[in-house]
Amino acid sequence: MKKTITILFALSCCFIFQGCGIYSFNGISIDPEIKTFQVNFFRNEAPIVEPGIDRTFTLALQDLIQNQTNLSLVSNNGELLFEGEITEYYIAPQASTSQNTAAQNRLTISVNVRYYNNKKTDGEDDFEKRFSFFSDVPATTQLIGGPLDTALEEIFERITQDIINESLAKW
Repeated sequence: MKKTITILFALSCCFIFQGCGIYSFNGISIDPEIKTFQVNFFRNEAPIVEPGIDRTFTLALQDLIQNQTNLSLVSNNGELLFEGEITEYYIAPQASTSQNTAAQNRLTISVNVRYYNNKKTDGEDDFEKRFSFFSDVPATTQLIGGPLDTALEEIFERITQDIINESLAKW
């Protein structure tokens, strides 16, 4: 009997917190009055330009916010606004072999993000911050096609989640 009551209590708490719109299991807490978000195009301003990563990153951030919140994506006048630029894209050797050649290369991407909560007039939640992550690949692998797509997916998954955590989860 005691076990049944405990289970019912836990389930009730889950439904109550989920129904409020404030709490969620992914740590995101958004004011229930906020309904929209906007992600402006993240231009690639890195010294080395890899075509298409600006669009890929912008879409990855939009998709993650849509998947983890109930907010609606709008093209202007969003209550939450994300904007910025890709500032770094570079490949550097990470490990060497006994022949003094690279055994592993690291692709690093950095993104400068500006976040504005337009519902709050005090600017308390607003920030500008640089987010960066990397992917290591064998030196024998050329970063084109599939290997590049895999590396970008890994990097963008981490950077976009870090942006969500900083802006919406307040971790």
